[in-house]
Amino acid sequence: MRKIRIAQIGTSKYSHGNGIFPVLCKFNEIFEVVGYALPENERTKFPKEVKIFEGYRELTVEEILSDETIEAVAIETEEIYLSKYALMAANAGKHIHLEKPGATSLADFEAVIDAMRKSKKIFHIGYMYRYNPAIIEAIERVRSGELGNIISVEAQMDCYHNAPVRKWLSTFKGGMMFFLGCHLVDIIYSIQGEPDEVVALNTCSKNGIDEGEDHGFALFKYNNTYSFAKTSALKVGGFISRQLVICGEKGTIEIKPIEQYTDTERSAMISKTRSISLEEATASGWNASGEERITDEYLRYDNMMTSFAEFIRKERRNPYTLDYELGLYKLILKACNA
Repeated sequence: MRKIRIAQIGTSKYSHGNGIFPVLCKFNEIFEVVGYALPENERTKFPKEVKIFEGYRELTVEEILSDETIEAVAIETEEIYLSKYALMAANAGKHIHLEKPGATSLADFEAVIDAMRKSKKIFHIGYMYRYNPAIIEAIERVRSGELGNIISVEAQMDCYHNAPVRKWLSTFKGGMMFFLGCHLVDIIYSIQGEPDEVVALNTCSKNGIDEGEDHGFALFKYNNTYSFAKTSALKVGGFISRQLVICGEKGTIEIKPIEQYTDTERSAMISKTRSISLEEATASGWNASGEERITDEYLRYDNMMTSFAEFIRKERRNPYTLDYELGLYKLILKACNA
């Protein structure tokens, strides 16, 4: 199996860059990590974060993009610069793994999509829940018809951040809905498609900050029912209460927690699923407990990045098309009231 020569452009303080680079290095039978670049004064801004690159060659962005032997890049710089470097990489003919949601304006994201259409290379965005084993299984069960018509999807992704982090959310319209809620919008969109209406109810708590929408809530209207995405940066114990509930006419699937660390080093994870069929609920009434499943341990980014390699080598087709990514991005903006 040939190795994919890859480099990483950038990192940041609050997103996934520091999780992606070690995974690329770990799978050295799949990836040949050529090096990294730190644009936008990142070495000065993020002295702790850049330590993960020690032992690897530092390059300029221009050196990475002009090297024809480097076929792929992981773009993990700050959110406000993602589309800038994604467009440069697309025009250079690289396969791209891009930090979510990929841009801060529709025009910039559309420019990246247009460039990727021309390059015909792989465009892969870091929506980690696409690779969560419990969510994969739940969506497969939905698509098999096991739950019947879907009535609603209820998705929550909370955490607890201090005031400086919550103020940083003012960088984006929608704050938490843009930063983390995009993961939830992706799940809802993949299950139910384009809604008839979106109602965005994002707000700033004013709890130690005077700007930054640290509470996100968006309603998605489908026919005569609603689905919702909720994300808060002020929920104590919010990580362990992250959940997804898919309600269908024939049953319900609940994943809670969506992810839970199983060790003190915050690496291995599990997810827990409970599902209840209409037949069981009818027979057992209010006491129906359903079936509980716990996944095997997994690492959050491993399947995501090995899948990226499989897409590049054409061993598997990327199920998330450019049209899907563009439609999703537009829906995220609506959820952010942007």
